[in-house]
Amino acid sequence: MAEMAPPPPSPGFGARRKGIKTHPKLPLSAFSPPNSGVSESFPLPPSPSTVHPDRVVDASVRGSISKWKEETSGILAERVGAIVVQASEVELEGLEAQASAVGATILSVSIPFNLENGAAPAIPSTQYPVSLSTAYTDVSDGAISGLAATLKAGHIVDIDVQAAIQDGDTAWDHLEDLLTKATVDLQGSGKIVLSNVLPPPHDLELPIVKLLNHPTYQSYQSHIAALSLIPNLYLKFLPPTWNAPTPPTPPAGQETSTNSKEKKEWKRRIKMYLGPAVEAFGFQRILFGSAPSVTSRAGSNAGDWYEIARESFAELGVDQQDVDNVFGGNAETVYGAPPS
Repeated sequence: MAEMAPPPPSPGFGARRKGIKTHPKLPLSAFSPPNSGVSESFPLPPSPSTVHPDRVVDASVRGSISKWKEETSGILAERVGAIVVQASEVELEGLEAQASAVGATILSVSIPFNLENGAAPAIPSTQYPVSLSTAYTDVSDGAISGLAATLKAGHIVDIDVQAAIQDGDTAWDHLEDLLTKATVDLQGSGKIVLSNVLPPPHDLELPIVKLLNHPTYQSYQSHIAALSLIPNLYLKFLPPTWNAPTPPTPPAGQETSTNSKEKKEWKRRIKMYLGPAVEAFGFQRILFGSAPSVTSRAGSNAGDWYEIARESFAELGVDQQDVDNVFGGNAETVYGAPPS
């Protein structure tokens, strides 16, 4: 009797795409040593002060454009080429005047829609390319059908992940279930950009030496790898929801020991999350942005976050082209070339 073939995998809850991927390999300098006792075995990272993107596209600007402009003084102000603005439909009319007043170029406008409606939303008429933004809390049939319909219509969908992914596998599994089912029949249509995942929400009270082997960090590593197998899926590199304000970057010569220590601690933690994301998603599917998730209750200055994000990324020992992609080129690819 002929041997029976095994049944195909079920497409139900938690289904994940399989495939061959070539992951970029980061040097040892990508990961800070867990304690000073082994620091000598790690090669020195390049000086972050020498690594800047040639052009910055801020893929997450929310609220007043003039306030954002005030926060982007110094080096960042000289390099910003365009912005992606999150705005409601009623705010569209005044965007051009706001942008013109501060010399900003709007690459795209992201307007909100309800993921649970189950259908693709109508797109308002505007002079800018329009993407869509929504919040995700848990998987449902309405959310799956709504996301699938919106993607099939060819739209870019920014999803602010407001589920408790920091609590472990269940919330991650539900997120993967939504994305896998919504994209199962797609053939290159639409794009998904996830926010509040890189870095994910985190407890700063957890010592970094314990974080290395903590279940929440191991869960993050495995699920980031699984998410990277979903096509047309991107991550936004935003200020984290850590219930603490982004450490400021004082002018040269005015940095205190307390500020320096806090900034170094943030960068060590950020690199622990950034490293696995880069190895899973590569350098072409991560976008820099300055506005954190709306779930964040702590302040973040756009210029301060740029400095920490840039230095963290530069300390991975990556090439200049990769820095240029993450801080500018990838956003232009996703949201479209800026108007001439």
